[in-house]
Amino acid sequence: MSQEQERSSGQPGTPESGEPRPDQGLMEWGQVYLVTGGCGFLGSHLVRMLVERSPNVAEVRVFDLQLDPALGQLGTDKVKVTLILGDISSPTDVGAAVKGADVVIHAASLVDVWGRVPPEKITEVNVHGTKNVIDACIEHGTQYLIYTSSMEVVGPNIKGDPFYRGNEDSAYDAQHEQPYPLSKAQAERMVIEANGTPLGGGRWLVTCALRPTGIYGEKHPLMKEFYEKGLQTGRRLLRAIPVSTEHGRVYVGNVAWMHVLVARQMQEAPAAIGGQVYFCYDASPYKSYEDFNMEILASCGFRLLGSQPVVPHWLLRCLALANDLLRRLLRPFFSYAPLLNPYTLAVASTTFTVQTDKAQRHFGYQPLYSWEESRARTVAWLQEVDAQREAGK
Repeated sequence: MSQEQERSSGQPGTPESGEPRPDQGLMEWGQVYLVTGGCGFLGSHLVRMLVERSPNVAEVRVFDLQLDPALGQLGTDKVKVTLILGDISSPTDVGAAVKGADVVIHAASLVDVWGRVPPEKITEVNVHGTKNVIDACIEHGTQYLIYTSSMEVVGPNIKGDPFYRGNEDSAYDAQHEQPYPLSKAQAERMVIEANGTPLGGGRWLVTCALRPTGIYGEKHPLMKEFYEKGLQTGRRLLRAIPVSTEHGRVYVGNVAWMHVLVARQMQEAPAAIGGQVYFCYDASPYKSYEDFNMEILASCGFRLLGSQPVVPHWLLRCLALANDLLRRLLRPFFSYAPLLNPYTLAVASTTFTVQTDKAQRHFGYQPLYSWEESRARTVAWLQEVDAQREAGK
């Protein structure tokens, strides 16, 4: 059943339900937004975007396990930024943060596809933490909940089936074995199923989920890790993936902007937004992970060697399996979790691109940053990182 068909269920928050919403079409001014995981890569961009480009916001609460004091300095005469230290896996911490909030953007997530974190910890944060957020919204009457999901709830799947220019309704066999995509899929399902939950007083919970493809941008931890790994090989990287393998990438500023827009529209038109999922997209080019990363890394003198894969796929597969075996054997003694493993190889080797205008149709989304500006901002950040490293030698 497609997402559009699912909206015909007649539950509260859908056009077919016929139930009036007392404040339909009236967005409150002076609202309180809560961003879980607000000090993370995406979270920090979300906080800045809310302060700078959401005029109805009076307070942005930043909830995280580790706080960044610099975000607290973003407050203005009109917008207060409040840092809240807390654990997403603690119902008490989450409830205290949600109480009094009008909108929750649930971006807190433990991202791990390398085996660096125990599976039970991933479940605790991504699944149980999401349940805590939903429960807190219901308990305290917070009506609007946006979940930052991931393309990996869809794929690439473990079979390596390509997803070429797909959209939110494309048929795809989403098969997963790894804890991270499994946890994100379960959490997204919980959020969408919570849409329409009664809150009392003729109000109900309105939820939606945004699925970014591979995010990039300033302070991207994985891009910095690629940079540091490349320094070890003299800024020379060997091509391992065919040029024909394409992936969708999206700039972090555009992902944040999409959250701001959907937060506005779900209050104006809950019937259209409630229970929906949206891929995040922009004008970033479809390329292999290696070729896209070189769009950024080349600015710091990195070179990608080979027009075709230099390392045969069968050998990469053997190395990935060996890395996975070593990780399991060494786990009792220390953490060994290299970037290459069977899952990351499958993802990098499988085409996954989206082509959709659903976000534009439902809430007027247009990328705030062009590809050229997105690239320039990311390059400037990485060049600063590189300059600081050179200065510190």
